[in-house]
Amino acid sequence: MSQPADPHTHPLLSRLVAVQAGEVRALLWSFAYFFCLLAGYYVLRPVRDEMGLASGIKNLPWLFTATFFVMLAVVPIYGALVYHFFVANILIFWVLLTQGIALQLTAQTFFVWISVFNLFAVSVFWSFMADLYGSEQGKRLFGFIAAGGSAGALLGPIIATTLAVPIGRANLLIIAAVLLEAAVFCALRLETAAAAFKAERDAGTTGVTTKPAQAALGGSWIAGIMMIVRSPYLAGIAVWVALLSLAGTFLYFQQAEIVRVMTDDPNQRTAIFARIDLAVSLLTIVVQFLATGKLIKRFGAGPAAAFLPLVFAIGFIALWATPMLWVVIAFQAVQRAANFAISNPAREVLFTVVEREEKYKAKNVIDNVVFRGSDALFGWLFHALRGLGLELGAISLATVPVTAAWLALALALGRMQEKRAATMATAAEIKL
Repeated sequence: MSQPADPHTHPLLSRLVAVQAGEVRALLWSFAYFFCLLAGYYVLRPVRDEMGLASGIKNLPWLFTATFFVMLAVVPIYGALVYHFFVANILIFWVLLTQGIALQLTAQTFFVWISVFNLFAVSVFWSFMADLYGSEQGKRLFGFIAAGGSAGALLGPIIATTLAVPIGRANLLIIAAVLLEAAVFCALRLETAAAAFKAERDAGTTGVTTKPAQAALGGSWIAGIMMIVRSPYLAGIAVWVALLSLAGTFLYFQQAEIVRVMTDDPNQRTAIFARIDLAVSLLTIVVQFLATGKLIKRFGAGPAAAFLPLVFAIGFIALWATPMLWVVIAFQAVQRAANFAISNPAREVLFTVVEREEKYKAKNVIDNVVFRGSDALFGWLFHALRGLGLELGAISLATVPVTAAWLALALALGRMQEKRAATMATAAEIKL
């Protein structure tokens, strides 16, 4: 039996999340870790989007393809040292941009690099979370932890919006590097907090079933692929992610086409993308703090994961009926908020009921190889559809049936997750 939240010890925190005795330190460091990580990324994201436009929309499928192959090369690498490596990369890009060295090639390389960094860094984070917290805890706590990322995703666009024009896009990279180093510090403190909890748990001073922190496994993506092939459950999650990529890629390309005609100034375009990110973050953080944990706990991971394809279905119908700028921006804001606030935490709960090796190896493949491979594939598909003369509205309408299948898959995965969680709980009781 799980213990109830302790409102007397942590009255403010307990109003936001159903935290239990012994979980507070790990929860807050998890929040801070994700906050710094996404704050750094969202300082860089609008710079990436502008550089994608600077390279030419016709080159976007090539950039997506390059991202996929680079992801294949780096996916076996894990650990805090990788974050330091990314910081070093940021400093190199800063030098190239400030000195005006090979700007077109630098822009294309930066687009690929930040796309790899985003999925890789976030995948490392959520693998750690799925390994640290159990299924029941994930339903209670992942919404609050994800809100830490959303708070960082709120700060990042504010920084980029405010400073992109005054200091220039290149100098935003230095700010991002500092935030990423802060994320490493939080990750190390989280490991210490998890170790302290393990000692308390082993001493019998707490009844919470948080998992002990353990060293991350190596990330062989070949082994991860074999795990996915052998497991219908993991394969289903992989398909879910691929369908997310299809919907997201189609929407991203439509957004790029519209913003391209608005302005040619790189700093102004960076600010535009930052404002979109800011709107997304504001909506996301409100939902995460007030509703995510309650929704996942009440309805389960499946219905929560199914909320995103429902949003995409409504959004694509709206785009088909009214393919205008304000519709694209509203659609982008709502779908990303639904993803970050509800469906993504729910998807991470799905991984709490798999073996530890699968959490690192198979999850690594799904989050990185499957997602970026799908980005590349569906980027070329969008390019081909436009080449055949299809208008944006027609492409949007054709995507709606895909979202229906995606929704059904999410509900099925939710039922499988509940069965696995029940089996694990029974096995744990038998051992006791």
